[in-house]
Amino acid sequence: CPQCGKSFIMSSDLITHRRIHTEEKPYRCLDCTRTFWLSSHLTRHQRSHPGERPYKCLDCGQSS
Repeated sequence: CPQCGKSFIMSSDLITHRRIHTEEKPYRCLDCTRTFWLSSHLTRHQRSHPGERPYKCLDCGQSS
């Protein structure tokens, strides 16, 4: 990385890392407009909106 000197094996990892420095967040939630720099963070966030709770407690059936 030209800004901090960190190096990566894969160029895609460098591209993702550089978003830390540029504050680029290309992944936007369509429900609330929050933005994220990793698509996996957007996916995890989208589960917080009502209606999608895929993981339930095996004891009581409640999802968080």
